[in-house]
Amino acid sequence: MSKRKQLSNFSDLMQKKQPPKELPPSSQNIMATILQSMPKEASITKIEYEGPRIALYTNSPRYLLENNETISKLVNIIKKRIVIRTDESIRKPEDECRKIIAEHVPEEANLQATLFDTSTGEVSIEAKRPWLLQRNAKEFNHADLTEKIGWRLRIRKATTVPSRTIQTINSTLKQASAERSKQMKQVGDDIFRPRLSQRTEVSLHTLGGFGQVGRSSMLLSTPESKILVDCGINPGARSPMDSYPRLDSLDITLDELDAVVIGHAHLDHTGFLPALCKYGYKGPIYCSEPTLPMMNLIQLDAIKVAAAQGRTPMYAERDVKQVMRQTITLPYGTVTDISPDIKLVLANAGHILGSALCHFHIGNGDHNFVYSGDIKFGKSILFEAASWNFPRVETLLIESTYGLREDVQPTRQQVESSFINAVNNTLADGGKVLIPIPAVGRAQEIMMVIDHYMKSGEMVEAPVFTEGMISEASAIHESYPEYLARELKQKILETDDNPFDSEYFTNIEHADAREEPMREDSPCIILATSGMLEGGPVLEYFKNIAPDPKNKVVFVSYQVNGTLGRRVLDGSKQVSMLGKEGKVEVVSVNCGVEKLDGFSGHSDYNQLMSFVQRLRPKLRRVLVNHGERSKSENLAMNIRRTFKLPAHYPQVQEAIKLF
Repeated sequence: MSKRKQLSNFSDLMQKKQPPKELPPSSQNIMATILQSMPKEASITKIEYEGPRIALYTNSPRYLLENNETISKLVNIIKKRIVIRTDESIRKPEDECRKIIAEHVPEEANLQATLFDTSTGEVSIEAKRPWLLQRNAKEFNHADLTEKIGWRLRIRKATTVPSRTIQTINSTLKQASAERSKQMKQVGDDIFRPRLSQRTEVSLHTLGGFGQVGRSSMLLSTPESKILVDCGINPGARSPMDSYPRLDSLDITLDELDAVVIGHAHLDHTGFLPALCKYGYKGPIYCSEPTLPMMNLIQLDAIKVAAAQGRTPMYAERDVKQVMRQTITLPYGTVTDISPDIKLVLANAGHILGSALCHFHIGNGDHNFVYSGDIKFGKSILFEAASWNFPRVETLLIESTYGLREDVQPTRQQVESSFINAVNNTLADGGKVLIPIPAVGRAQEIMMVIDHYMKSGEMVEAPVFTEGMISEASAIHESYPEYLARELKQKILETDDNPFDSEYFTNIEHADAREEPMREDSPCIILATSGMLEGGPVLEYFKNIAPDPKNKVVFVSYQVNGTLGRRVLDGSKQVSMLGKEGKVEVVSVNCGVEKLDGFSGHSDYNQLMSFVQRLRPKLRRVLVNHGERSKSENLAMNIRRTFKLPAHYPQVQEAIKLF
């Protein structure tokens, strides 16, 4: 008899006040504790696994909403995540709910949309002024409204321009609600199964992103679990063996993987994930809440870029949608079981929206492993500095993009001053400023800087054009204000001032609208993707702008070896590019070229060393990845010298015993 069938026979359980004998011991204890701890007033109708969470269904949600301590005490006892769900029997039809919600939402809150998630029984209420709908709002009682409609409430800030990506994800997940519920129960069964081995051994297999930047991927293994951490591609590589994670070096099949954990959305960390699902991976994918729409946006764009370059994409849109269906999003700071012997906590990495340090708690506290991913240990206009306060860390794996001692970035004030000068001088000469930019993170930061200094009069006012995914990425940023820097979060959530909606910016929706930014004797600023000149609309602008000495290309992000951006940055005066109909074009680079490091989403050398120093209690070991070999080697060497810690820079296809 399956666990799901056992749990569906819930009335029997309630009468007997004990779970059936057939349940595995771990599940048996959990269910027994829940049943004994819940008062009758809670009106629990069903208990189900919902992925890594345990869902308690009730037909009287008011009690649990108004008595949070009941759930808090239970969580402390069973050490598992619990979510409250309303029983399907009390949920009113969606059309009826919309009318009731509209009647209860104060007019000044400016209700924009209501979105229903049938798999969780939640309704997202999107409003322009969400602060008027919080739990303590006088005119809006959550428990009252939940009781009337039978759906739990989630309050969201309505964006200026709705995100098409988030709309597509919501629609896809709603259509796949039944499939996803089934999958989540299976994931729960797998996580909460009894441990087969009481031994704790931990090893790390490096599959990509070691001694290099690109195709970040590794396998974290115990006798009980196999967790794939990141699954990226190398955008600058020219052969499959160098482009993709070396999964072929593992003696396992895809269905042996317990989970995939994603640190952040960039292609060098997620670009191979749809291919993984295409070739048979069916298990859960864990990432932060904003990472799902961000990686969806970036992966779909990669398909378009490949097609535009005359390459056959390695996966299709349906594979990207499959990634959506298998993804379980987690907020920062929440302890989550992802296998019988591994718990995961995500923490802010400060790199891009939703980027996360991944803290793996293995066994019964036997070993704690922290993977930094791409990390920014310094506050920016968009994000707080990376989190550093973990209860325990024995092994740290840290990036080394800027791992040389001389890789020291200027201060924020210095880089903004350099940026203003570069832009002002070019515009004064009647030139154009082209900023090849990643759509995610750097684009939003640069836009805010431009807006701020044009408003203050320190930057010459000129048209600013954006093209590519920038507008959509900005809408996603606006959708997740709780992941932004405190001041920015406060501005979005508590005021009508929207920093993402500025009068200076014009988004180019179609190629035939490029006439104005391309026009001669028309000084302007152009922000276009991609950041490394490896595809996207930036290439058309580059062809137009590069030959004229009046113009300038300003790089504000890292340029990987082998990319066109790196060749231009290294001083190439002529570069070959694919033109129309697949013909190769030679473009003369006569314009100015400038690199500004201070906007980087990566930590410089000093910040990396400060992060290692800041971690408490003292580490046992540091591993270094995500950097050119010389930079990884240098950072490891200086960690050894400075902190007297074992530090190693593995290469691809190494196996390292952690515990």
